[in-house]
Amino acid sequence: MPPRSFWKGYLKLSLVTCPVAMMPAVTEGGRLRFHTLNRKTGNRIQRQYVDAETGKRVEDEDQARGYPRGEHDHVILEEEELDEVALESTRTIDIQEFVPSDKIAWIWFDRPHFLMPDDTVAEEAFSVIRDAMQSTGTVGIARLVLYRRERAVMLQPCGKGIVLWTLRYGDEVRDERDYFDDLREVKPDSEALKLVSKLIRARTTEWDPKMVEDPVQDRLLDLIEDKKKGRKPSRKSKSEEPRETGKVVSIIDALKRSIAAEKPATRKR
Repeated sequence: MPPRSFWKGYLKLSLVTCPVAMMPAVTEGGRLRFHTLNRKTGNRIQRQYVDAETGKRVEDEDQARGYPRGEHDHVILEEEELDEVALESTRTIDIQEFVPSDKIAWIWFDRPHFLMPDDTVAEEAFSVIRDAMQSTGTVGIARLVLYRRERAVMLQPCGKGIVLWTLRYGDEVRDERDYFDDLREVKPDSEALKLVSKLIRARTTEWDPKMVEDPVQDRLLDLIEDKKKGRKPSRKSKSEEPRETGKVVSIIDALKRSIAAEKPATRKR
């Protein structure tokens, strides 16, 4: 059974409006979490905000947000003032424009969410907007308050539903030209290119979600189970890191040895 929606509101395109529900498309619910303890007593530790100068605890009602304008000098902003500069409606996804779906680079994508109609009456209007974007090869752009901040969001058709991506802010995305423009133009050796292509084909397989499983978490669970049962945890042998030999190795020779070392099972995947 899918979890309950964390957001409900309306999807709006001009005069077409329908109620929708939204859920995060990813979760950290399966991730192991640890408590911080007092090693001597075994009790959990509580975190508290304290005044940096006096060292005294600051109660919740005395905590405020401040923007630094100088050393030991801040502009204090109240919650009501922050709410006033947000969007007037935090419950309406009003699609203002559409752009070709292949024109927004992956680097702008932040968090994905599943968007779906909230009742049977909404299904027709929802499906019309979804299918129209699909047939025109476009995605919708809107603005929405999520996670206490106003964000640009992108709506992308996905099967029977829509994936809503929050988009990163402009000052969060670095310009790749600052890093790549100074790289030398190097034309690869044609034989090396053929050998790497052969190596890629040998390792090409179908996508499987198991490829992104977390082996460290599995080992942590084994460690916890060992300690619960009073067993001595097994030690994992460390993989050997590549070492500098000082020898100049021909990339062609290295690639040929790599292809020769490929296991038959790998090529059959």
